[in-house]
Amino acid sequence: GMAAPAALQRSVVSPAGRHTASLIFLHGSGGDTGQGARAWIKQILNQDMAFQHIKVIYPTAPARPYTPMKGAFSTVWFDRYKISNDCPEHIESIDSMCHGLTDLINDEIKNGIAKNRILIGGFSMGGGMAMHLAYRFHQDLAGVFALSSFLNKDSAVYQALKRNESVLPELFQCHGTADELVLYSWGEETNKMLKSLGVSASLHTFPNLNHELNRTEIEKLKSWIEKKLPVEAAT
Repeated sequence: GMAAPAALQRSVVSPAGRHTASLIFLHGSGGDTGQGARAWIKQILNQDMAFQHIKVIYPTAPARPYTPMKGAFSTVWFDRYKISNDCPEHIESIDSMCHGLTDLINDEIKNGIAKNRILIGGFSMGGGMAMHLAYRFHQDLAGVFALSSFLNKDSAVYQALKRNESVLPELFQCHGTADELVLYSWGEETNKMLKSLGVSASLHTFPNLNHELNRTEIEKLKSWIEKKLPVEAAT
């Protein structure tokens, strides 16, 4: 049979106090890494995004041939036929990565963290990956965040939610109106579509922000994380 895939490399910010919740942050495409995403956020905040009780995990996607880069190897969560919301999804690569990221979630559960105390999200492609993972495979997670992200028009996520009966994780979405890579309208359409399918979703709009992160956005995200994963009273 096939060898089990190697565990994803990860950069971890440990909680200052007792670890009772976990956050998985997925980097964007363009050859980024977990280490790179962590450093970027650290540069914006002048310190790590850190918490008293939440462990922050920045995994790195395995390198694979990436079609928008003419098949060059890149650390991407999945392949895309093109960077557009108007083409089919590369479902095979999305689904295989969902298995790899499920192993990461299971590692946290083995460490004694309840599933409803785990948040997942990311920037750009990382946010898209997080939405597939949560809404198709792990509907009992604490929440999902997607920064400058989108889903394709006929996404498998929408198909899965059409058949869904359960309570879904809340979505926290941010998008810059000046984004030239992932258009604001794609993010907005994703938000409307998910809302129509029963997801409790917010969309925070950042005028003049391109395909990037800024401090206000990270601060808003931090507040939302603390709301979704509050400190637990010691039992």
